[in-house]
Amino acid sequence: MSKKGIIAMAMLAATYWTANAQSVDYYIPGEGEGIAYFLPKTAVEVNVIATRVKYTPGDFCQYANRYLRINNVTSEPSTDWEIKKIEVRTIGVPDSTKAYIIKLSDKSVMSDIEVNDNGIIKAINTSAPKTVSADYILEKSQPSEDGRKYMTEEILSAGSTAKMAELTAKEIYNIRESKNLILRGQADTMPKDGASLKLIMDNLDKQEKALTEMFTGKKVTEDKLFTAVITPENNITEGTVLRFSKKLGILSSDNLAGEPIYIKVESLSPMQITAQSEDNDKKKKKAPKGILYNIPGKGSVTITFKGKSIFEDNNLMFAQFGNTELLVDDLFNKKVSTRVIFDTVTGGIKKIDKD
Repeated sequence: MSKKGIIAMAMLAATYWTANAQSVDYYIPGEGEGIAYFLPKTAVEVNVIATRVKYTPGDFCQYANRYLRINNVTSEPSTDWEIKKIEVRTIGVPDSTKAYIIKLSDKSVMSDIEVNDNGIIKAINTSAPKTVSADYILEKSQPSEDGRKYMTEEILSAGSTAKMAELTAKEIYNIRESKNLILRGQADTMPKDGASLKLIMDNLDKQEKALTEMFTGKKVTEDKLFTAVITPENNITEGTVLRFSKKLGILSSDNLAGEPIYIKVESLSPMQITAQSEDNDKKKKKAPKGILYNIPGKGSVTITFKGKSIFEDNNLMFAQFGNTELLVDDLFNKKVSTRVIFDTVTGGIKKIDKD
């Protein structure tokens, strides 16, 4: 059986394999039959939320300083990006060096083997709780009102852009004065209650904003999610995970148009020798009597940009920074019914109990 065949077999077992099994054998191409499963490697998923800011100049932008005393208003449209948030999650990916076959046997009570869609073992003789990653909330600004909607007949009939700008500015000042009179209780007609007051003030705010944007221009913001996955192979892994450009946004790590966002993943556990790293060839000749699982080790992840640390976590667990150990076969004989739930990110045991 080819390696692809083993992977396909594992993926077909996305929910349960129901069978009697005895012991586990290492995967050897073309040999062995049974239920295939993988232990995971722990990968780092870097999620960057970047905000795109699209600016459209207003029709009266050149008159913003003259009539409203607003400086630094440009007449050029632009699109800029800002980094809003960077978060890191650990995820489990199948470790091709830790592919195993559970042999079928009538002597065992290992009856239910649950694996995920990638063939990583989840549970034995029980069902693992469902886990759902929280989705990121991506925000988008609401479309703004068209200022022309609130222009008076006098403004629209003005003979030049300059005159229209002057009259629009006067309308803005009139709106502001009306708001002040209401807030001071000096308006000729005051709102009857709090709800009416809020409705009137919200409407005046909307008009003022729309007319002011005829001078300052409009900014439309929208969040975008960018993701990169890094799988540490050594005790220290360093490199560029993504790049950022104020004009182009988030770019791939090899696109030199952006400044690098660096990642460093480092083991905080003592050097360990896993069950497979000692001598794979010798190990494969002798099947382990039981179920192999990981004892993960602690690691740290640091993200830096422009010399500043923007993410750091020293309490993340990694499969490859720990050991591979064995749940002995005696736990699954007909005298003992053992239930095990595994962590599909690290390959460690989350819960174990027995009758």
